[in-house]
Amino acid sequence: MYKLVIFDWDGTLMDSCGRIVSAMQTSARRAGLPVPQEAAVRDIIGISLRPAMLRLFGELPSAQAEELFELYRQEYVENDPTPTPMFGGAIELLEQIRQRQLLMAVATGKARRGLNRVWQQTGTGHFFSASRCGDETRSKPDPDMLEQILAELAVQPHEALMIGDTCYDLHMAEQLGMDRIGVSFGVHEAARLRQHKPKAIVDSLAEIAEFIL
Repeated sequence: MYKLVIFDWDGTLMDSCGRIVSAMQTSARRAGLPVPQEAAVRDIIGISLRPAMLRLFGELPSAQAEELFELYRQEYVENDPTPTPMFGGAIELLEQIRQRQLLMAVATGKARRGLNRVWQQTGTGHFFSASRCGDETRSKPDPDMLEQILAELAVQPHEALMIGDTCYDLHMAEQLGMDRIGVSFGVHEAARLRQHKPKAIVDSLAEIAEFIL
């Protein structure tokens, strides 16, 4: 039995990948940069914003990089105030885990401000005992954010389960010997997820319950 379940956010609990792609492409266009293909943007979802933009656009002058960060924030947050939906079954799964009195945490490439905003919009922040964001730790797939969560909650890697939609999520758990489950409805296809030897790859959040409840 696990003591702790750690979730990625975008593409795992929240159906936000399309919005991220659109915001990144529009930001590049406004900044006068080559517009990346959808597949390229989807591939960097999950890692922190600065290394993600480095992979997409290469090394930019600092002023241009800061402009791009601000344009992305405007596009993702301000220009479309519509709340991003949670995946079907997400709230139900979180409720089930809480009823079993297991700890939950979030390990995400989102910035802290972004995670706090979606928690407020969805009313889900109270489910989680700890969280680490992309602007607080080294970027995935470095296991830094998982190590910090484990230390904060006094949980050992073998007592925790990581759930995510990218190879970055599964790789960081793999490095710690932590069990992991991939979800097929996010960013990376099942073949990439299998490279990191997950316990399972599920097609819906409801399927996760059998592994932890």
